[in-house]
Amino acid sequence: MGEIIRFVPKSERERARLIREARAIYDSIFPPADPVREQHDKAPISHTVSGANAHGSDGGVLS
Repeated sequence: MGEIIRFVPKSERERARLIREARAIYDSIFPPADPVREQHDKAPISHTVSGANAHGSDGGVLS
């Protein structure tokens, strides 16, 4: 079928970039001792949408 495209605001992309940068700096100062935790931290982050910002695929608001 078709792909769903999610437009991400510039502010959200910048926030994610700053978090990655801060995490890299923190990890360079305090290296993780647990290799399992390090792998977990690199897992993809998923976002859920709820409340007033939730919309269905047809554009209607989800309740």
